[in-house]
Amino acid sequence: MIVKRQYLKTRPYCKVVFEIPPETANHAGHASLVGDFNGWDTAATPMTKRKDGSFRVTLDLEKGRPYAFRYLIAGVRWKNAENADWYAPTPYLDAKNSVIFV
Repeated sequence: MIVKRQYLKTRPYCKVVFEIPPETANHAGHASLVGDFNGWDTAATPMTKRKDGSFRVTLDLEKGRPYAFRYLIAGVRWKNAENADWYAPTPYLDAKNSVIFV
């Protein structure tokens, strides 16, 4: 889920808050945000687990372009954002990536 976008007037970046709700996290111990912005490195952007069982991370993303991403929950379960701007096909079976336009 993409929670919030805050466009910065003095910088060419947008602060984007990404979150996995507790019911989607399903008591996972860890989760990561993986996408174009980190070279699809599953360890590059760990998410912070919150008291309610959700996970959250905030990134500064360059304005004016799309970013493909997915959530990796517990290192084994891939999940898309339910409120992504678009979904892009991947070369892996019927999998699609979430896409956010910033």
